[in-house]
Amino acid sequence: MTTQVNSSGKANSVLGASTLAFTICFTIWMMFGVIGIPIKKTLGLNETQFGLLTAMPVLTGSLIRVPLGIWTDRFGGRIVLFLLMISTVLPIYLISYATAYWHFLVLGLFVGLAGGSFSVGTPYVARWFKKDRQGLAMGIFGAGNSGAAVNKFIAPAIIASAGWVMVPKVYAVMMLAAALIFWTFSSTDPSHNVKSTASFSAQLKMLKDPKVWRYCQYYSVVFGGYVGLSLWMVKYYVTEYNFDMKDAALLAACFSLPGGVLRAFGGWLSDKYGAYKVTWWVMWVCWVAFFLLSYPQTEFIIKTVSGPQTFNIALTPVIFTSILFVVGVAMAVGKASVFKFISDEYTHNIGAVSGVVGLAGGLGGFVLPIMFGAMVDLTGVRSSCFMLLYGTVCVSLVWMHFQFRKEIMQSAQSALATV
Repeated sequence: MTTQVNSSGKANSVLGASTLAFTICFTIWMMFGVIGIPIKKTLGLNETQFGLLTAMPVLTGSLIRVPLGIWTDRFGGRIVLFLLMISTVLPIYLISYATAYWHFLVLGLFVGLAGGSFSVGTPYVARWFKKDRQGLAMGIFGAGNSGAAVNKFIAPAIIASAGWVMVPKVYAVMMLAAALIFWTFSSTDPSHNVKSTASFSAQLKMLKDPKVWRYCQYYSVVFGGYVGLSLWMVKYYVTEYNFDMKDAALLAACFSLPGGVLRAFGGWLSDKYGAYKVTWWVMWVCWVAFFLLSYPQTEFIIKTVSGPQTFNIALTPVIFTSILFVVGVAMAVGKASVFKFISDEYTHNIGAVSGVVGLAGGLGGFVLPIMFGAMVDLTGVRSSCFMLLYGTVCVSLVWMHFQFRKEIMQSAQSALATV
């Protein structure tokens, strides 16, 4: 009994310390979504350049996820996550002294390493819990995505009082403190490490599994879309509705906060109803919401018997934010349900598979802000970002319908063959 209590206490301590660390990492990973706005004005960047600036940390945070997941399987999550966090402190601080566009891009690559923390924490946390509680545990850890909202609360306040150059300095101190707290309250269990001498290429053979690619596509929507919109929404409110940065950040947090915090709820739903049902409904909710958000502000004139009549069709800030809130909730649930698929089907290779799926989601988060900017530059329609996301959700729904139906039919045929 005492051993079980001690084990449970360690597991909860690991979960708490890891969630705090991931929250700080995600906060800093999203920093350019806010400080990029004054930087854009100072450097005279166009929309595409701004998209690249905000997305640069997402690139390295995505590419590093596969090796980080594998290293977590081999060496344990505690040491890998601690070293990862420490390695970002200096690059974060140096952003305050950047003056040229390329300075920000290069430093953004190094700061982006913080985004790889998810691929470390997910398998590290999951292995401390029994299978029937893994979905909830990973959901609680994944609530660290709410760091995107934390960034929107902290950064505008710092900018208002001391200018944007103070934000990286404060964030560097936050990262150092979070790393030390994580090391103090986390633990190591050697039995959680995967005893394997296989090469990286051997461990990456799961890429031949079509299921992995399917989960990559789902995650690129629910996580990639979440990251892309978290980076883009502050500027969207500023340019579309003429809010100042502080109010824009607060409204954008109405999307980012539930999109992170409610991931634990998504984990609970996935444990109870299964990953497939939850993910299916998430995609349908996003499909409807993105359709509504895609419609640009429109004014048209109809000739009537009493003369020309002008009509305006537009989403007010209240309606827009309400729909965006629903999207945030859906994406939070979807992020948890996709990883429930992984914990159910890849118990002995969670780190490597979560790294691959996380890579796909992160690359979605990297590509989307750049495409958002490019589409605005090309079309002049700001809601084009939601048109793009609507298309990606359509792909997911079609893929889910046909692939799972095929698997059910194959399973039924196999069952009949054995009778």
